[in-house]
Amino acid sequence: MAAYLQWRRFVFFDKELVKEPLSNDGAAPGATPASGSAASKFLCLPPGITVCDSGRGSLVFGDMEGQIWFLPRSLQLTGFQAYKLRVTHLYQLKQHNILASVGEDEEGINPLVKIWNLEKRDGGNPLCTRIFPAIPGTEPTVVSCLTVHENLNFMAIGFTDGSVTLNKGDITRDRHSKTQILHKGNYPVTGLAFRQAGKTTHLFVVTTENVQSYIVSGKDYPRVELDTHGCGLRCSALSDPSQDLQFIVAGDECVYLYQPDERGPCFAFEGHKLIAHWFRGYLIIVSRDRKVSPKSEFTSRDSQSSDKQILNIYDLCNKFIAYSTVFEDVVDVLAEWGSLYVLTRDGRVHALQEKDTQTKLEMLFKKNLFEMAINLAKSQHLDSDGLAQIFMQYGDHLYSKGNHDGAVQQYIRSVWRSASDSCVHELEKYTDSDAIGCTCLPRTIGKLEPSYVIRKFLDAQRIHNLTAYLQTLHRQSLANADHTTLLLNCYTKLKDSSKLEEFIKKKSESEVHFDVETAIKVLRQAGYYSHALYLAENHAHHEWYLKIQLEDIKNYQEALRYIGKLPFEQAESNMKRYGKILMHHIPEQTTQLLKGLCTDYRPSLEGRSDREAPGCRANSEEFIPIFANNPRELKAFLEHMSEVQPDSPQGIYDTLLELRLQNWAHEKDPQVKEKLHAEAISLLKSGRFCDVFDKALVLCQMHDFQDGVLYLYEQGKLFQQIMHYHMQHEQYRQVISVCERHGEQDPSLWEQALSYFARKEEDCKEYVAAVLKHIENKNLMPPLLVVQTLAHNSTATLSVIRDYLVQKLQKQSQQIAQDELRVRRYREETTRIRQEIQELKASPKIFQKTKCSICNSALELPSVHFLCGHSFHQHCFESYSESDADCPTCLPENRKVMDMIRAQEQKRDLHDQFQHQLKCSNDSFSVIADYFGRGVFNKLTLLTDPPTARLTSSLEAGLQRDLLMHSRRGT
Repeated sequence: MAAYLQWRRFVFFDKELVKEPLSNDGAAPGATPASGSAASKFLCLPPGITVCDSGRGSLVFGDMEGQIWFLPRSLQLTGFQAYKLRVTHLYQLKQHNILASVGEDEEGINPLVKIWNLEKRDGGNPLCTRIFPAIPGTEPTVVSCLTVHENLNFMAIGFTDGSVTLNKGDITRDRHSKTQILHKGNYPVTGLAFRQAGKTTHLFVVTTENVQSYIVSGKDYPRVELDTHGCGLRCSALSDPSQDLQFIVAGDECVYLYQPDERGPCFAFEGHKLIAHWFRGYLIIVSRDRKVSPKSEFTSRDSQSSDKQILNIYDLCNKFIAYSTVFEDVVDVLAEWGSLYVLTRDGRVHALQEKDTQTKLEMLFKKNLFEMAINLAKSQHLDSDGLAQIFMQYGDHLYSKGNHDGAVQQYIRSVWRSASDSCVHELEKYTDSDAIGCTCLPRTIGKLEPSYVIRKFLDAQRIHNLTAYLQTLHRQSLANADHTTLLLNCYTKLKDSSKLEEFIKKKSESEVHFDVETAIKVLRQAGYYSHALYLAENHAHHEWYLKIQLEDIKNYQEALRYIGKLPFEQAESNMKRYGKILMHHIPEQTTQLLKGLCTDYRPSLEGRSDREAPGCRANSEEFIPIFANNPRELKAFLEHMSEVQPDSPQGIYDTLLELRLQNWAHEKDPQVKEKLHAEAISLLKSGRFCDVFDKALVLCQMHDFQDGVLYLYEQGKLFQQIMHYHMQHEQYRQVISVCERHGEQDPSLWEQALSYFARKEEDCKEYVAAVLKHIENKNLMPPLLVVQTLAHNSTATLSVIRDYLVQKLQKQSQQIAQDELRVRRYREETTRIRQEIQELKASPKIFQKTKCSICNSALELPSVHFLCGHSFHQHCFESYSESDADCPTCLPENRKVMDMIRAQEQKRDLHDQFQHQLKCSNDSFSVIADYFGRGVFNKLTLLTDPPTARLTSSLEAGLQRDLLMHSRRGT
């Protein structure tokens, strides 16, 4: 129970009389008119008002004359005659423009219920859709209260004899509605209210002696007895959802709140209650100080109308009185248009307008009531920015008073909304368990600039407050790198290792509310290496972990072990970065890790490799620079890679060859040198240097590795270089051997050998004779060139080349005899052909063929004969011939001849085309070589005959063409 005497009182409402409007301009009720003679008069309602209600934008009144009046926002009062005698009860629905009324049309106890549709008109008045008697049975009784459900399916009427009737169905129609008695009792019914919770509808029934609830949405209407004391008429109301739609019963001693199945809290408010009303989270109570029994409300109310009545507006959530004033004889309290309206017996309407939230907060600020301001702001659903401003002002107030602990609590305040509860509650302490199931809506934290608070607590004496604020910043994930740095510095200054460990040792990444990298930097700078290593290892900051191990702690073994646990990508990158340092201090272990990394890497787990995981391998060539000062380990690494992984990058073999050649060049021991020589040759013969021939050759030349140079020359088919090498070293037999081995591929080697020996003044007759023998067999050089070459050597006498010259002359004599024989044969053939041509031109041709040249059968007429001597049946000729003018037998050979003739004719303009291409081409030699390749310059024609002979020759050529173009003749 809360005693209202402990509640503070405020003036959060403005009171004024409602005045008549100056004009029909829609002025809001309660507006202050202009001063002067034009000021409007106070609004006065008609006399005899007995009942009031509000909703749908109007205040509704019923009077003793049976009229119902409507006062809209424009304050233009209108009414109509609803009953013949009087109106006793009104209920205006909030979601429908439906009005339910109870009144009398004749003397006696015969109340009628009328349902009005205010949107439809009947002769200018609202349409009455239903009329039925209110009395539940045959016994006459007076209606005490009325309520209607907003879904228009339920209407309850209470009576003074203690009975309650329930009208179920569409209340606007007779045939869809059913009336039954829900409740019977011995005490007058003073209040009714429907409450909807999901699909369940409850009806609260309060009498002068008890409070009950019914479930009217089901069958049998189960009842629950809630309390054994009640209230007077109009002293009950239903709260809004902010108070969970509780039923309020205002007794003389206390005000009780009820749920459908139990009684809730109660408040001790003194005074005899006359009216209870609920408005926007406020409880309005009209009472008088005189103690009067609630039962007298039905009998002696008029006799007490002259008493002063007190109207109190209670904020039950925040526990204060928002407004209190005195009236004379209040008729009712209505709520509409966002304001309260109090109707008094003299017909005046008083407007109570709530001050805006900012004005109310300023009033509380002036009295330093910050806690109350915070509660008020939250109940008024002030946004987070507004709440943050209040928290800040409260914190500043506490700071100015020297309460630094309280101030920092305000600066870090947050509002937490539970996932299972809709109400908002504050937590002054923040722990991990508090946050479970809650959603944090930051108010000060996140809205107030952190630097504003941090500057206030930078003093060393307030480091604890600063630490608390920074902790909350991180917990809310609102801290930046500077805040993390400052918090860790606070921990280190306080030497609070436990807090430091609690801050950094979180169970999972999701619980970390700070920038891990910044924390590692600060801890490393402060010398907390173990804490920094913990953060780096648990949050996968591998670079920082290795930096601390290698640069600060100098624990190279642990750093190498850590790299061996990393995934492949991280292990590869970190070995490239720190490999030189590790190789310098622990070369063997580092080399071993590199071997695994470049062949079949699997991260080690608790000292054992994960053999089931797929292996990865790095590019071994990229790790060669790590071995810059460790040639022994480099050699072991390279040899391991070449043996285990034959498809290693070419750089591995290049480096290994260079390393072996260096060792061979600097070795003094003959046996070891021979072994290194064999290893180098073996590596060259491995076939790994085919694509990088030049690089291997340069390495061998740099280290004067002659056997390797000669091998590479031979592999690269550089026979000229092999020849020159032996010539430089005057190795005559090797020169001849090279010519014998490779002379077929490069015949010029023999020419170079002859020139080489010709320049020697020594006795080289043996070698010259061998070279000349091969040149003669292969006909590689003209004899004159051979003589000119040997003329420079004084030791090369005629006896050296005598055999060579004799053989050459004999061969030339034989060639001349063969050529003369061929000339005579061509001349005889030419003479024969000329005679045949002459005969064809001058003598007749007799066809004596008896068989067809195609089917070899006897010729029969008609037949076809050609000058070439072939004869055919006409049907055979037509079947096999391609044209009428060609002999089918001679056509293939004639076609070749004609193609040659056409080719010669097409080459008439070849000279101009050749000259043009020579001028336009950048490479004239390529053009000439192309023409030589096509045989353009192979045929040589000599014109020695006189002009007459030329004409004869041309005639003979024409006759030859005629013979080739065989004429067709039929016999």
